[in-house]
Amino acid sequence: MAYPGIRAAVADRRARAVSVSRAIHADPELALREHRSSALLQDWLRDEGFTVAAGVAGLDTAFVGEWGTGRPRIAFMAEYDALPGIGHACGHNLIASGGLLAAAAVRAELERTGAAGTVVVIGTPGEEGAGGKVIELDAGVFDGVDAAMMFHPADRTILTRRMLACLHFDVHFHGVAAHAAKNPADGRSALAAMLLFFNGVDALRQHAGDGSRMHGIITDGGQAPNIVPEHTSATFIVRDVTLERAQALAERVYEVARGAAAMTGTRTEIVPTSPPYAHLNSNHTMAARVGEHLATLGHPHEAPSPTDGTGSTDAGNVSLAVPTVHPFMQIADRGTPGHSRVFAQASGTERAEEAMVAMATALAGLGWDLFTSPTLLAEATEEFRAGGHDPAAALEAVIA
Repeated sequence: MAYPGIRAAVADRRARAVSVSRAIHADPELALREHRSSALLQDWLRDEGFTVAAGVAGLDTAFVGEWGTGRPRIAFMAEYDALPGIGHACGHNLIASGGLLAAAAVRAELERTGAAGTVVVIGTPGEEGAGGKVIELDAGVFDGVDAAMMFHPADRTILTRRMLACLHFDVHFHGVAAHAAKNPADGRSALAAMLLFFNGVDALRQHAGDGSRMHGIITDGGQAPNIVPEHTSATFIVRDVTLERAQALAERVYEVARGAAAMTGTRTEIVPTSPPYAHLNSNHTMAARVGEHLATLGHPHEAPSPTDGTGSTDAGNVSLAVPTVHPFMQIADRGTPGHSRVFAQASGTERAEEAMVAMATALAGLGWDLFTSPTLLAEATEEFRAGGHDPAAALEAVIA
């Protein structure tokens, strides 16, 4: 990666990127409530000369920054929400700051050279279970975007990785309260229904397809031990390698809930809590170019395994609408689990900041390539239109 202009622009903005990342890391805000983080990022964009629209798609903490005119329109996505109780254990402080660093560097190089095109920065709140990108997609925020990119911190550097489709929903059971000692026969236990439901889901695991995941927690187990619980609730996530498979698996989970209600004389209610997340359709054309840039920066990558355990992202929905790349960058020792206190600590280290700057440089290089190489953009678009890569087929090939 030669690109002296891109490297210089990144170097000029490195201090601010680190400062912003540290500020967001030190002040974690939950999904759709990232007011201070969003404002910090918007201020940076305005200082870079971007025109910023706040509160897009009806989301208070979403924003879109634009600089330039005409096509292509290349989008850099930023996530900045944290996790309940453990802060930035998914490294979204690095995603946000690194995304803006890459976009600002490309903007500077476009201005310096006079090259045509529009740099778009999309602030995407609520990735952790609220589906901000899906809401933005439905509102037209990604309309006219020719390609989109972001990165995610990890324990390994991988260019493309299987990310599961998922559905988020709450399960409620409604029973009848009664004195648990004096007249329990008059009650209908919503807690008994909930326990049967969890046991039923565990029994279902053996018969779910390879690559599926089901997990939940009880959020209301009743109010007192001497009252037959009239209400219980749980929040659940069901995942699978494609959205179609995740939806089919969720229907089986719903049947388990209905069965538990029938056995206990209670009533069940299923309430979706976010839009469905699609599987990630990584654009291998763009990912390969990111890998080339990372290699020249001294950051080799490793090949993914289709059987790797993994999570989900609402960037999957974007990847089915726009050519999208979503590489993973190592910021911690191999084996460090995401969504853990150890990973939250790692996301605020100098090691993570160096990795963020390197990946931002690589993404800026890709962005510059897309602006200045119509052939590369055409190849990425052709791959996207051909349907990309089938994660279910890849998994089945490995298992076979």
